[in-house]
Amino acid sequence: MTSNPLPKGDWPELEPGWVWLCGAGPGDPGLLTLHALNALQQADVIVYDALVDQRILDWAKSAAILEYAGKRGGKPSAKQRDISLRLVELAQSGQRVLRLKGGDPFVFGRGGEEGQTLVQHGIPIRIIPGISAGIGGLAYAGIPVTHRDVNQSVTFVTGHDQSGETPSSLNWRAISQGSQVLVIYMGMKHIAPIAAELLAAGRPASEPCAVVTNATTPEQQVLETTLGTLTDDLAASGLTPPAIICVGRSVLMRQTLDWMAMAKGESPRNTDPLGRGRPAEAS
Repeated sequence: MTSNPLPKGDWPELEPGWVWLCGAGPGDPGLLTLHALNALQQADVIVYDALVDQRILDWAKSAAILEYAGKRGGKPSAKQRDISLRLVELAQSGQRVLRLKGGDPFVFGRGGEEGQTLVQHGIPIRIIPGISAGIGGLAYAGIPVTHRDVNQSVTFVTGHDQSGETPSSLNWRAISQGSQVLVIYMGMKHIAPIAAELLAAGRPASEPCAVVTNATTPEQQVLETTLGTLTDDLAASGLTPPAIICVGRSVLMRQTLDWMAMAKGESPRNTDPLGRGRPAEAS
């Protein structure tokens, strides 16, 4: 690991029989935390998810065993119970175990379930947060999840529940009325009923929306649309998961903050997309 040395400091030691539940971030290896890099350098076994970038796995120590435990909708996937019990088995055998999950393990990542299983079996754990796609992925698209002129609240929701269907327990009317900006994880499959629920709850058809696929990776794509045309535009786009969907006027800020386009030499489309008619620094 001489190519990625850690700064000098008192870094924690991953001891035999422990499991560290770690977020790998939304994709770009540069968004990995130093604690996560420290874990990669020590782990005997790395149990990783489908959305963990291969370049991150390349930073593991050469003797580390890599075990795939990805779960993707509509594809053959490991069962959650089997994954949790496999972590227990590895720890009980005296391995230093790193459970590496895309994004943050506690943001729709089932990290709480896995951690609870481990604790119930007497396995010591450490939690290493990661940058969630709902924040970091949108930032790479130039969309701030909070912006003073737009929202004082943001709500993160999942597009499907344990059954794989649209969550029946969600009160879409309350969510719609209570938060100016919505960030929807894993929502592409059920975007038609979700959009219909939001429209029925009173959100305007003209409300800006964005769909960001493969966020923070070289394959990132962004669709800008409105709530009323979201379902049709998404179907016509040919975009596929993984995706983050943002609903709210903060999407308009992409016209100013699309830093990836600016890095390619493109000019901002609109430096006042909210129509405030004043400099951004003015109160």
